[in-house]
Amino acid sequence: MTCHCRSAGARTENWWRGAATALEEFVSSELNTKYSAVLRTWRQSWQGSVPYLAFPPEIRKVIYSTNMIQSINARLRKVTRNRGHFPTEQAAVKVLYLAIRELIEPRARSRTHVAPHWKAALNAFSIYFQDRIALN
Repeated sequence: MTCHCRSAGARTENWWRGAATALEEFVSSELNTKYSAVLRTWRQSWQGSVPYLAFPPEIRKVIYSTNMIQSINARLRKVTRNRGHFPTEQAAVKVLYLAIRELIEPRARSRTHVAPHWKAALNAFSIYFQDRIALN
């Protein structure tokens, strides 16, 4: 299966140019004088913030929602703590795999389950990083 999307580098470059254009429009508008602190903050964090915009919306939602990630980590800690010990590394990996699988597709369809957007994010990750993620 081939990906018909541009490379990550090309996407980052396009987002970079678009963000730079938007920032320059902000600088040349009257909002610059009213919100000078915003401009200062953007310029200070430019290098770290703008590459984030190159990711698809599904991936950005997972990245900025740290509560979701912390909740998943808490669930993984809970299943390993409740088990106590594991006879082999494979047994530990299996328990973690089953816990993650339950988070992605819970048996009891709850509206409040931990990762409602992980399926869309996983699909976006598999397209964006197709050389690193294989969905079987």
